[in-house]
Amino acid sequence: MLRRKPTRLELKLDDIEEFESIRKDLESRKKQREEAEVAAAGEEAAAIALGTDHKSREQIINDRIGYKPQPKAGGRAAHFGTFEF
Repeated sequence: MLRRKPTRLELKLDDIEEFESIRKDLESRKKQREEAEVAAAGEEAAAIALGTDHKSREQIINDRIGYKPQPKAGGRAAHFGTFEF
């Protein structure tokens, strides 16, 4: 392996200003996203509190994650084939 002398990196004023502007932009986007989430959570809580939507906690979670449970086939016979206990 060849060795070489370390290169020197210089940080310029323009680089610092660019970094600061990008950091501020990202922070403002994060704050807007958090405010939107808080507002959405507040609306959902208000709907639940008012009782306009009579869904159980389990149904709300299933809706949020996109899970649509299928009804189970009825009875023991469906689970054990033709055997009956």
